[in-house]
Amino acid sequence: MTQLVSPAPRLDSTPALGDICDRCGVAAKLQVELDVGGALTFCGHHANEHAKEIVRRAAGLVVEDGFDWRGFAHREW
Repeated sequence: MTQLVSPAPRLDSTPALGDICDRCGVAAKLQVELDVGGALTFCGHHANEHAKEIVRRAAGLVVEDGFDWRGFAHREW
């Protein structure tokens, strides 16, 4: 069995994203650049709910300053 190790996504922070969640329309806390192309934006609730999957699929992340995202626990940064 071959184990694939993907590189950690690029991580940036910003004072405010100024966007809304693609799931519910609330103020965004996390923007995800997907490894397959495209991007998604999540509020704090949805970012934390889907943290494990986001970490697996992200090529890049932008986190709003002060947001305590659960995804930090799923990956070594």
